[in-house]
Amino acid sequence: MKIDRQLIDQLTLTEKAALVSGKNSWYTAAIDRLGLAAMMVADGPSGLRKQLGSPDQTSINDSVEAVCFPASALTACSFDRELLNQLGQHLGDAARAEKLGIVLGPGVNLKRSPLAGRNFEYFSEDPYLVGELASAYVQGVQSKGVGVSVKHFAANNRENRRFTSSSNMDERTLRELYLTAFEKIVKQAHPATLMCSYNAINGTLNSQNHRLLTDILRDEWDYQGLVMSDWGAVADHPAAIKAGLDLEMPGKGAASVAEVVAAVKQHELSENDLDKAVGRVLKMLANWAPDPTSPSISYDMDEQHEFARKLAAASFVLLKNDNDGLPINDGDKLAVIGELAEHPRYQGSGSSHVNAHRLVTPLEAIQKAKPDATFATGYKLADDQVDATAISAAVTAARAADKVVIFAGYPEQVESEGFDKTSIDLPANQVQLIHAVSQVNAHVIVVLQNGSAVRLPWISQVAGVLETYLAGEAVGEATWDVLSGKVNPAGKLAETFPLRLEDTPSYLTFNANLDDENYREGLFMGYRYYDKKKQAVQFPFGFGLSYTTFEYHDLQLKVVGDRVIGSVQVKNSGSRTGAEVVQIYVGNRTSQIEKPEKALANFVKVTLRPQEARTVNFELNQRAFSWYNPKTPGWQVDNGQYDVLVGSSSADIRLSGTVELDWQPAKRLPVDQRTYIGDLLKRPEFLAAVKQAGLAPIFDKISIDKTDPTAKMFQNMPLRAAITMGVPPAKIEQLIKVMNQAL
Repeated sequence: MKIDRQLIDQLTLTEKAALVSGKNSWYTAAIDRLGLAAMMVADGPSGLRKQLGSPDQTSINDSVEAVCFPASALTACSFDRELLNQLGQHLGDAARAEKLGIVLGPGVNLKRSPLAGRNFEYFSEDPYLVGELASAYVQGVQSKGVGVSVKHFAANNRENRRFTSSSNMDERTLRELYLTAFEKIVKQAHPATLMCSYNAINGTLNSQNHRLLTDILRDEWDYQGLVMSDWGAVADHPAAIKAGLDLEMPGKGAASVAEVVAAVKQHELSENDLDKAVGRVLKMLANWAPDPTSPSISYDMDEQHEFARKLAAASFVLLKNDNDGLPINDGDKLAVIGELAEHPRYQGSGSSHVNAHRLVTPLEAIQKAKPDATFATGYKLADDQVDATAISAAVTAARAADKVVIFAGYPEQVESEGFDKTSIDLPANQVQLIHAVSQVNAHVIVVLQNGSAVRLPWISQVAGVLETYLAGEAVGEATWDVLSGKVNPAGKLAETFPLRLEDTPSYLTFNANLDDENYREGLFMGYRYYDKKKQAVQFPFGFGLSYTTFEYHDLQLKVVGDRVIGSVQVKNSGSRTGAEVVQIYVGNRTSQIEKPEKALANFVKVTLRPQEARTVNFELNQRAFSWYNPKTPGWQVDNGQYDVLVGSSSADIRLSGTVELDWQPAKRLPVDQRTYIGDLLKRPEFLAAVKQAGLAPIFDKISIDKTDPTAKMFQNMPLRAAITMGVPPAKIEQLIKVMNQAL
């Protein structure tokens, strides 16, 4: 199909209005007389959810059978670009077989608060990690001829009143945190579509936010794809089109068409703006709509199941392993406890729900490998009431076992799209169970199933903790792969686990206001906050243990052109083959602005045999050393010193070095009455100007080298205040003139 002005001109106004309005819940409109077929879209962040039955239905249970992959909360912990690309390819294969044009995902919003109900669907608290992994995912899906819809654009970080709440923040926070991942994905992976979120930013609904959808997305980032709305996010369709929204989903039927037609006829919406949106819809159909006449293809769900197993096991995070209690040995007599072992929480609720191809529960996988393993439910998922009988049975099983594995986590009714949590504690009956069992067995391992960070006040009582998040349909096999040592855990936390909810940076403001979500913590979110406050946490960002150990040696750094080139030697100093995620952070020691202690700037995952050492190479581009200056506006790199820190987590820095950057032309700022004397004393030409103005006797008294309190006070004054030092106003003007002549 050739997309040009001639094709658009063939469309009637009514047909144009239909094209920018979804036909129903899952299809674009068809224009039969021009051979434009409808295209189907479907949910799919962690597995395909193609709706069956009526196209107006949105039932989460009435969908095609598909492989349920691990949720993004878990896959992010892999820190593995290649695995995320392979995940995307598998999703692309499934979508192509189902004749879909667009898969709705991935979700890339940041985890600002552990209470956010949709955190399981999102990757991380860190924008660099999100951007890298999501770009790989997008490239994987689209390599199969299926488009994506990256969501939810932007700053959609809570579920409560998500249709109307406003995410309010300063420009640096918006740019450096909440837009960064989207920007990277747009520029690096070129997604077919972006999905506009429900919320407003600083008072303007995102669906009709011209600055977000046009000024930033298209004019600054040069985005060439389509912007569709989240389902029901459009409050004013003509205003949304003017702002840069191309496709309302789902459409409101004839009402959507009528309101656009009326707006054009009443000159409330220009037909030129409408034509821009129509052109992007036509381009999407041309690039991504499957050929309805092409023969059906199939894909191997069993192979995809095995990939889901591999991806989950590679992403699990070992949080604690006292005295090498894991892996479980063949001869260990094992007790398995917890209803989640038999009825696991393996996927998110809401739009990401998948009709799983083949669920393998942890209990099934463990008892297949160890038929003599005993099982006790310990608690009921339906509520948090303590069941003394169930706990007593679990204690009896634990007493007779060498090791105990307790499965704990959040039930589905606690954590879902559509609402936020109120606590990060496990249900009371599970906490009581852990306390009771750990008193009779010293070798208790807790396996967590949850969508976001959880508080672990009981952790000192157990020997081990394995974080599995929502691990997909192969949860049982993947969990046993790691518990048994078949797979050496290599996952790293993509979010901080706090000691208490009250310690989190957004605690004072999250969901405090029904209409406004005020991001008062600003730039200091996630590990950026805990670093700056020197606030203790349960587990830091990037943390994860292994069944082996790693050493870091010989950090080398060199500035080459507009890049910093680095290398570090990593050695597996243990006795098992394992993978380590080498994390590279940058600390800005130069810019006189609010800034975090450090920020993730790159990562490299390396697999090493026992005693093997390898040199890991990495690069850092200019963006890694930049901050967003809203006054300019734009990204700014300041000449000076920067720390490059390399380690195994944000809190476990093994090596560090400093680089001196001189990337920007030296420039002298003009001097005026507001220029501070202390700043001028640092400029070598100032002393000559002072002598020329005959002011040397006065300014010599407050030389930058003096430590006298009075001198220091005068250094912290602007030039206009020099009259208090006895400098006549005319001499101040003369000094300013001489200084500016030297620029």
